[in-house]
Amino acid sequence: MTRRLLSAGVAAAVALFGLGSCAPPAIRSAACPATPMADGPGALVQVPAGRFMMGDDVYADEGPPRPETVAAFRIDVTEVTNAQFARFVKETGYVTVAERPVDPRQYPGLPAGALQPGSAVFRFDDARFDPRDASTWWVFVPGASWRRPEGPGSDLRGRDFLPVVHIALADAQAYARWAGRRLPTEIEWEWAARSADPDVTNFDRQPTQANTWQGVFPVLDQGQDGYKGPAPVGCFAANGLGVHDMIGNVWEWTADAYRTTRPTTPAPGDPGADPRQPGVPVGVIKGGSYLCASNYCMRYRPGARQAQDLTLGASHIGFRTIALKPGEAATPSP
Repeated sequence: MTRRLLSAGVAAAVALFGLGSCAPPAIRSAACPATPMADGPGALVQVPAGRFMMGDDVYADEGPPRPETVAAFRIDVTEVTNAQFARFVKETGYVTVAERPVDPRQYPGLPAGALQPGSAVFRFDDARFDPRDASTWWVFVPGASWRRPEGPGSDLRGRDFLPVVHIALADAQAYARWAGRRLPTEIEWEWAARSADPDVTNFDRQPTQANTWQGVFPVLDQGQDGYKGPAPVGCFAANGLGVHDMIGNVWEWTADAYRTTRPTTPAPGDPGADPRQPGVPVGVIKGGSYLCASNYCMRYRPGARQAQDLTLGASHIGFRTIALKPGEAATPSP
């Protein structure tokens, strides 16, 4: 999903969500709503080293499944929250990509309305709904950002423990540097989502769950899991490692560039490439979101992956971090 696609009113629905049946509704944890947590960097859990078959075969870009070896690391127990991101902004003065002026030279030919600071917001409207056109469910909203998730007039009151959204890759990297951490690679993320268990596959049992869409997407969300939209972090049962919300809730950035064929060793500085978004630098997001439904999504599996414009956030894209290992350098500033 790109600024250009949203502006032109042309979007590839399959590229955004994928088609097919998905997992059953998530199971709420007895700890929900989330217990108060520090507003600094979140708690980490140890992920042991191991070897597993990475990927899947539902979509071509997920495979072929291949063996991967992973060193031990520590990952955030939950997605980064609004409260945690707010502390980062308060201490650093950081301005997210969605809040910055847009350089028209990057987007020649786009109308002025699409060149304003803003982000992509999911908005279903019966009057303009077209099942063939995902741009009738997504709108580029000037002024939408992590502070104003639905755009001007919205705010973060009562949302401290919701995952921060409208995050571009640079925003996630900046937070990670401040926290003395980094983003997980695609391999690390998938290993943690599989509970660091090589016997966990994509379909025989759910390695972790979070909220999803119950009903017919995008027409009706029945909210049978208690939420219509993102849930506070930690509200659903953790996986075998004690990690919450890796499948569902919000998509999560990884450190890797997106290619339709996954390289064994991603090249540093690779801008990525997606034939559905020609000329757009793209990274890998993982895990699906609260918009995944039984009638329209097959991408909230550990082996699933999605290409995302590096410069555009959305109301269902967040992130989590992992700890730096001894001697490992933080992600450099762009």
